[in-house]
Amino acid sequence: MRGILVSMLLLVAVMICYQAVAEGDEGMKKQIDGAGSSISSHIREMNP
Repeated sequence: MRGILVSMLLLVAVMICYQAVAEGDEGMKKQIDGAGSSISSHIREMNP
């Protein structure tokens, strides 16, 4: 029973850390989207 409780707490801690890092206000997803938009606009503005 104690092992199940410890593993559940660890799982919850990992999920909270993931949400804070990846999906937070300045998380990785927003940074990747911003970088993709920036690169896309730079490529469109290039002259051959």
